[in-house]
Amino acid sequence: MTDELPDGVPERHPVVLFDGVCNLCEGSVKFLIQRDPEGVFRFAPLQSTVAEELLASHDIDPTDLDSVVLVEGEEVYTKSDAVLRAAHHLGGIYRLLPPFEILPRSLRNRLYDFVADRRYGWFGKKEQCMMPTPDIRSRFLAGGPGSTSGD
Repeated sequence: MTDELPDGVPERHPVVLFDGVCNLCEGSVKFLIQRDPEGVFRFAPLQSTVAEELLASHDIDPTDLDSVVLVEGEEVYTKSDAVLRAAHHLGGIYRLLPPFEILPRSLRNRLYDFVADRRYGWFGKKEQCMMPTPDIRSRFLAGGPGSTSGD
C-alpha cells in the first residue's frame, strides 16, 4: 500500500465510490448529500480515474468491484459494510443501522448482492455518469464528472 492518496483525495473526508451509471446508486448519493449538510462525504464514480487511483493505492483491483465502496483513511469498506459505515457517519436515526453488523457479513452481502444484481433492471441505467449540479460539484473529487478538487 502506498503512503499517499491520489491527487485531489482529501484525507479527512470519507470517500464514497459508486456506480456512476446506476440510477439506484445516483439516488443513494443524493440521499447521502441531502443528509450530510456538513459536507463530510466526498464522491467519485467507480468509472473515474480518481476511483481507479484510490483503489489502486489500497491494493484493490477496480475491475473486481461491482459494489459501493467507502474509503476512510486506510480503511476500505465494500457492500453492506460500506452502507453501514456511511450510516454511522450520518448519525441521527441512521445510527440505528450499524447494529445490523451483528448479522453475519455473508448474509448481509447476499442481500446486498441480490439488489445489486437487479439494480439496472429495477431502477435503470444511464449512458454516462451523473453530472453533479453546481451546488454539489465541490463534493465530487477531481477525475470525476464535472468535478473540482473536492476539498
